[in-house]
Amino acid sequence: MKSNRNLHQTPENVPYTQRRLKTKPTLLLLLILFIGNILWFVVWLLPSDVPSLENGSESIATVDGEAITRQQWLAAMESRFGKETLRDLVNEAVMEKAADKYKIKVSEEEIDLEIALLRSAQDANDTTLHSLSTDQLRQKIRAQLILDKVLTNDVVVEDEEAESYYEENQSFYNIPTTFRTSLIVVNSKEDAERVEKELKNGSEFDVLAREHSMDAASASLGGDIGFVSSEQSSLDTAISKEVQQLKEQETSKPFVLQDGRYAIVTVSEIVEGHSFSYDEVSQHVKRQLALEQLPPSITPEAFWAEFDAVWIYGEAKK
Repeated sequence: MKSNRNLHQTPENVPYTQRRLKTKPTLLLLLILFIGNILWFVVWLLPSDVPSLENGSESIATVDGEAITRQQWLAAMESRFGKETLRDLVNEAVMEKAADKYKIKVSEEEIDLEIALLRSAQDANDTTLHSLSTDQLRQKIRAQLILDKVLTNDVVVEDEEAESYYEENQSFYNIPTTFRTSLIVVNSKEDAERVEKELKNGSEFDVLAREHSMDAASASLGGDIGFVSSEQSSLDTAISKEVQQLKEQETSKPFVLQDGRYAIVTVSEIVEGHSFSYDEVSQHVKRQLALEQLPPSITPEAFWAEFDAVWIYGEAKK
């Protein structure tokens, strides 16, 4: 049984939380196309000999001879995830409309900066960053930056105030080298050696993490704990020390954690550290100071009415 003990502290703040939005009539078409793509993908994956029910409802699974139909499956997905997914789609579309209306631009460099700052502040037990694909993460950050820029469009922050903030928080903009790390935690040295042997025999690290790792949070992600650094105080120091000795695509030997268990780590990517000057982050600093002057609870949904966004769930947004 996998232990739920955390190797890290629970983060107090999760940046760029997923905001759920809903749809505009034209966005319903987008949703239909999206579901259609999913259906096509599932059909492509299913074997050709999947049985069908007599009434034409396709069976995608059976339990003791009783079928679970495609319709039941899709209805369950819509019930559990459809509303939140649709909200995300509409929020992103609303923010794109806002960017056009207010002539707001978001550069790739701005997104890169936000990702660097997020990685440096990331708690390794927080899966917000590494559970998303690169494209998903960049799109979410882009939507958040548009929202922040719309909200602070008319807020003036003086250079002196921004420079003072930068000087007081300069350590936040000194980004250490980070290592994209995956982890397998087991109870004993013998277990670790067995995992090491399987790796040498060609087994995939992520597969073994899901099968053997006792760290439940990372095991569900194939062992991925995101980008870690030597300055990450919430991380077991044994992990931090080990990853700094590895090159990209290199895997460690088993080592002992502070709690007496054993671990193996692998590094898939290394991002060199960088110290950002005030000129490089001045707009970020001013935006943060401007946001502090606004109510903290504003989300993209506040702009639904402005851009005539409606959806099938019938809730009006003011």
